[in-house]
Amino acid sequence: MRVDLTRLVEEVVNGLGYELVDLELSPKGRLFRVFIDIERGITVDDCATVSNQLTRVFEVENVDYDRLEVSSPGLDRPLKKLADFERFAGHEIQLRLALPIGNQRNFVGVLQGVRDSAVVLTTDKGEMLLPFDDVEKARLVPKF
Repeated sequence: MRVDLTRLVEEVVNGLGYELVDLELSPKGRLFRVFIDIERGITVDDCATVSNQLTRVFEVENVDYDRLEVSSPGLDRPLKKLADFERFAGHEIQLRLALPIGNQRNFVGVLQGVRDSAVVLTTDKGEMLLPFDDVEKARLVPKF
């Protein structure tokens, strides 16, 4: 029986009080990259805690891997879930759609939240509603 890795990792991460932002698996499944977050920000100790717990769980579940990396999502955090687009309203984001709207796939603007399963973005062309299901990639634009 193959373990549902995403669900397993999410249960462990959430159980420790963190949010699973993203999980990347190398093509052969030998490297796992786990990106976690928490409101106050991620510390090295947080990464160690999650890494140690995942290592133990992977051992029990017989998950075969070579390397596990746990880190924060960084300042240019990816937005994956609908809840992310609500939470980061007011922030500038970069967004790429799978299907173009008016010959355009890439957008930059201020995130306004979500309306009717669409991401609301204010760009230099005004307010745009971009279908959430068509979002290929989205990340925060870091402010320095």
